[in-house]
Amino acid sequence: MLDSLIKLVPELARSNICMRDPQSVEKAVRTMMKDAQHKLQVIADFDWTLSKYTEDGTLCSTTHSVLGESKHMPEFYRTETKKLKEHYMPIEFDPTKTREEKIPKMVEWWSKNHALLESCHLTRPQISTLVAESRARLRDGCKELFHELHSLEIPLLIFSAGMGDIISEIIKQRAVFYPENMKIVANFLEFDEEEKVVGFSGEIIHTFNKNENAVHSGDYFSNIRHRENLLLLGDTLGDLGMAQGADNIECILKIGFLNFKVKENLDVYMQHFDIVIIEDESLAVVNGLVRAILGHPAPQ
Repeated sequence: MLDSLIKLVPELARSNICMRDPQSVEKAVRTMMKDAQHKLQVIADFDWTLSKYTEDGTLCSTTHSVLGESKHMPEFYRTETKKLKEHYMPIEFDPTKTREEKIPKMVEWWSKNHALLESCHLTRPQISTLVAESRARLRDGCKELFHELHSLEIPLLIFSAGMGDIISEIIKQRAVFYPENMKIVANFLEFDEEEKVVGFSGEIIHTFNKNENAVHSGDYFSNIRHRENLLLLGDTLGDLGMAQGADNIECILKIGFLNFKVKENLDVYMQHFDIVIIEDESLAVVNGLVRAILGHPAPQ
């Protein structure tokens, strides 16, 4: 580990932090420091990236499991979505399968999940209750990150294969959603005039097609072309495609949260992410990087 890098970002000295090439990380941090907030943008996955994987030894809810675990949802929905998760989730995280092998299985999973939800007659007002009673939690330090990015008008794109309506509600309940600099791209529900769910808007976003979403061909990235420095946060290899539409990027740091099956996945995460954060429910490293890039002093 480079002492000079640790002086910039003391959080990187933690024992659960792995870096393939600390020198290139330091080079990227110093490049971003020159431009500070003026050229910085952040793209982050939500489930188990901005949100916690566990809290007090208990698995936390993803946006889909906010519904699947709720006593307010029909029993058939809870039973069937649990079966789907038990079948498809091991495929999603199987290091022996290729992306091409996983994609059709992810489409099957998301399609079946969505079809089940459409038969539940969920209403918009119910979403607030489901989130409030769920085990969905933002990582420690998330409020501070959101506040810092908003105060300096740094764009934050939350790009998720989860449910957009649930994401926005979690953020509103557990932190603050700042529409001025925050954008969510995810699977959003469609409601009828009685506020009942009737389907989903747009094409399915799953773990491995984030690089194909319309945000890449829209005007989001073209409107922030001057922001050539990027922090990318994810917990799966599929999250690496989130920045594909940002073709003007000069400097990027890819930060991966490795939440489970560390022994099986560490090598491949080390190959693809610049910084790998192992079994950590905080954003301490991310906030440390942001603080260094912005030129703020390290906490004593």
